[in-house]
Amino acid sequence: MRILLFILCLVLLQGGAFAQRASDFVLSKTIDGDLADFTVDNLGNIYVLTRDNQLRKLSPAGDSLAVFNDVRRFGKVSMVDVTNPLKIVVYYREFTMVIELDRFLNIVNTIDLRKLNILQARAVGLAYDNSVWVYDELDAKLKRIGDDGSLVDQTTDFRLLFDSTPEPSVLRDQGGFVYLYDTARGVYIFDHYGGLKNHIALLGWKDFDVLDKNMLGRDDRSFLRYQQGTLDMQEEPIPGYARDALRIKIMPSTIYVLKKAGLQIYTNKP
Repeated sequence: MRILLFILCLVLLQGGAFAQRASDFVLSKTIDGDLADFTVDNLGNIYVLTRDNQLRKLSPAGDSLAVFNDVRRFGKVSMVDVTNPLKIVVYYREFTMVIELDRFLNIVNTIDLRKLNILQARAVGLAYDNSVWVYDELDAKLKRIGDDGSLVDQTTDFRLLFDSTPEPSVLRDQGGFVYLYDTARGVYIFDHYGGLKNHIALLGWKDFDVLDKNMLGRDDRSFLRYQQGTLDMQEEPIPGYARDALRIKIMPSTIYVLKKAGLQIYTNKP
């Protein structure tokens, strides 16, 4: 599963500085287990994916809230989007299947993208209106799919717009725009009508994410932030406790660090 690889949400001060230094956090809890990935919703609930493909929902304190076991039928989980904790999107790339879950991790809807002749979908994400964005690799188009599996909208063929078509690993709908991130080509920004607004060559970023108009990520040494419409690129050194992490997510008062032994949760020093 790719939940944006590391999902990295850096919190910003007024004036654009990082709000708190990552080195100012201390280990408060560890969730043991053989975990492949995780993400966190805006309520602080934690979603962990085990290596045997079980999706579990935990409370902010780490207590079990729900389990989604019906995973073998669809193959290996490729992505989980918890932008809306009441409508969780799970994507299975092998079968181009989108599953929508409620907050108890019960299936409420299934969208078989093959019925729309979408046979290769590299990136999927929840849309602003709770429909689903899909990047169709074969058609080279960004498409919006309704709950009933119908095609709601789509962009112009990217082959008419670009010399080489993007191969995005991340798709985010944030602040009125849709972001497609390709590590080799940078970020492509569209409005909700599919119009291209910008292309920024932020190359080689890991953990690409978007918070408001701030694009976030990391390289091997630093957390990175770029504010759209400016020349303001900011960096913060990655602290020692996170350098060997498999996944990282930073929230206002919490840093989540996935390692081989489990998920470590760091909070503000008192």
